[in-house]
Parts: sequence; C-alpha cells; structure tokens
Amino acid sequence: MGSDGRTSKADCKLGGGCSQTGVQSGNGNADVQMVVHISADRSNATVMSIPRDTMVDVPACKDSESGESTSGYYGQINSALRYGPACQVATIHQLTGIPIDHFVKLDFSGVVKMSDAVGGVSVCVDNNVYDTYSHLKLSRGDHTLKGQAALEFVRSRHGFGDGSDLGRTVSQHIFLSAMIRKFKSAGTLTDPTAVYDLADAATKALTVDDGLGSVKKLIGLAADVNKVPTKRMTFTTMQTAADPNDTNRVVVGAGAKALFSSIADDQSLTTGSGKKSTAASATAKASAVPASRIAVTVENGTEITGRASVVANALTGQGFSSATTTANAPSPATTTMLTYGTGQKAEAQTVAKALGLRTSHLKEGTGTGLTLVIGGDWTSGTTFPGGSSSPAPADTKAAVSNAHAQTADEAKKCAQVSPYKTVSLNGVPMTPAQAYAAATDKKDSDE
Repeated sequence: MGSDGRTSKADCKLGGGCSQTGVQSGNGNADVQMVVHISADRSNATVMSIPRDTMVDVPACKDSESGESTSGYYGQINSALRYGPACQVATIHQLTGIPIDHFVKLDFSGVVKMSDAVGGVSVCVDNNVYDTYSHLKLSRGDHTLKGQAALEFVRSRHGFGDGSDLGRTVSQHIFLSAMIRKFKSAGTLTDPTAVYDLADAATKALTVDDGLGSVKKLIGLAADVNKVPTKRMTFTTMQTAADPNDTNRVVVGAGAKALFSSIADDQSLTTGSGKKSTAASATAKASAVPASRIAVTVENGTEITGRASVVANALTGQGFSSATTTANAPSPATTTMLTYGTGQKAEAQTVAKALGLRTSHLKEGTGTGLTLVIGGDWTSGTTFPGGSSSPAPADTKAAVSNAHAQTADEAKKCAQVSPYKTVSLNGVPMTPAQAYAAATDKKDSDE
C-alpha cells in the first residue's frame, strides 16, 4: 500500500500540501493498494490494484499505535489506513475474501529511496506529458526514472489514461513490470550481495508487518518472486462501475468476484483454463497421511472465548491426534492461517481437507509442526465458511475482463498519455501534451 501521508519533512517536500499544516501525524490515506499473490508452487503470480476511489464498508478497527478507532462506516477504501495498516488489510480482506498474510507500506520518501536503490527504472510514454499536479514532465519515448522522477511517474493520475485513478493503476503496473524485468535481467535477485543490499535498503524505506520485518525475510520474499517467470506475472485492476450516488467515486463492478476468487483459489490468470498450480490442486486431494498421526496446535486469534477449543475438539472428533493442543494467538488475526513445517505439506493438506480450508490459507513456516491460527474470518462453526466442498474453478475469462490485464514480460508497453484536458496550466484547462508544449520554462523530470 502506498500512503499519501506527510509525516516527515521529506514527505512534505516531495508531496507538498504542508504549507498550512506542517508535518502531519497519522497514517494518511492508502492512495495505492495492490494485492500481491504468489502461487503456492511459485509458478505464477497475480497483482491486483484496487482504485483508491472505491466505496466500501470499512469494518470496526483500532490503530494499535495511535489508539484511534472506528466502529465501522461506508466510505472510500483508501481512508481505512487512517486507523492503521491492519485496518486497511482488514478492509481489503472483507471486500475480496482473499487471505492476506503480510503488508508493505510505502510513503513518498520510500518510493524515492527504493527507486534509487535499484538504479532507476526504464519506462516509456506514448506522447509528451506534463502532469501539472504530480509535476511529471517527459517527452515521448523511453526514459530511466529514479528518485523524485520515479515518484512523479507513479503518482501521476492526470497524466495517463482517462485522467482518473484507473489510468494511474495501469501506469504503475508498467513501472513495476519494468522494475521486475530489470531485477531478473541483471541477476539482482540471484546475486547474494545485490539482493542483500536491496533488502537492507527496503528495511529503511518500507513499513512492513512483523512477518517481513528483517533483511532475511525480505530476501526470502525476493527469492519467491524470482522463481516466477515474467510471462506468468499478471497485473490487473479490480473491475469497477460508476457510483450511482457520486460521479467522482466507483463501486465494485462485474467480474470483480471472479477476479477475487481466482486469487483466493490460487488459480493462474496466464493459462486459458485457469488451471490451479500443482500445489494448489493437491490440497483438494486426500492425503496419504493418517489423521491419527497428525497433531495440531490450534490458536485463537479472535475475540471469541473458546474458539480454539471448538475447532480442536472437531479435529480430534474426526480422528486427529489427541496431542492436538490449544492456545491464544500472540496477537489478533484477521485471516485464518495453517502454518506447517518443512516436509509437512501432506499433513497440512489433510487438516485443510477436514476443516474446509482453501489452499490460500496454508503456508510453509520456518519451524516444525502444524499451527492453526483462527482469524476473524472464522468466528463460528467447525468448517471454514464456504469451505464445505471444493469450490468450482473461478471463471478466469471473467476475472480478466475489463481488468486491464497485462503480464510483466510486455517490455514494449508504453504508458498512454491522456488525450483529455485533465490538467491546468496558468488556470487554463489543457491536455498533458499541450501542457508539455506550453511549459518551456520547466525542465523534464529526468533531466
């Protein structure tokens, strides 16, 4: 998630808007939101952007740091970040049903630091462009952007597409695709020194959850990304429709549920059949490991007393080992997750089958044994909601329809400059290309 917060002098300088208020407190708004899913067998990945102007139900939340809370409301999805990153995650999970294991938050200065750390990112634009709001100014053609120029590119919403946040998500996908191609072609993600330096820079530029909060863990994430071929990385934007109550806002559109399901069910969007990955398909099959040999530590991550005991008793009632134990989770959990040790995937699949858990609720950990943390998405019953039977494959045609899907290997794809009068120069509305021609006194962003 990308925050528009001006919580430091650097962010104020880069983002502006602090002349009256000075450095601000709080988290700001999540003006960039992307759900990143890497398949269980690391053969494919999907990135889904959620437009910041989407109207949704925000659940009851409390920021663990500031103490600021809400009982829930209907509003723009990006506003949930005001109550902390966990609230933004909970809002996206409630909207999509997709389990979310980790979060990464990036502010203005973080974008600058990371683009500098990678040595710049090569992009192209199909026309001259000057976005008078983000200050991006580029001539038609290829450019290598880093530092503030990179920030101006990923922030520009008036310069590309139809001048809305939808156009911005597409140009952000072009930027990220180019960055991934650079990593892979340069061997950055396989060079121990280079990947360490990158991960070290990331720890200084990003805010992450505890599960990613070290150089070692970020290196592991980089290794997972490196396993996925660029042609199997799909970038999409959640389908939207005009909000009937506000022309400046959008609501979830047709096809979005299919996109959500394809991600939650670990289905690739780069195969015509929407075939699940090998690891995902295996979850639905009966395991050869007898239930009587499988013990599970069941932890309660909800606010409901006794949830762990209810699920643990259900497991032992189905013949699982009497060594199954219960405990309270170290911290509240939004999403139910079954973590298994190395070589224990078959045992985890047996537990998942018994409880109706989807593959996306399983992950390999660094320890031993099986630990099931029950989250806020499973507050009652002994079968996971919607998990009593294997779900039908999502309609991947519907999932990518009107989702602006592109893969990371599309090296020739240029950001499309808006043909509309989406910017203003000296009070005169004009197109970004017209603004470029008129602003002869302003240097290009990459000069």
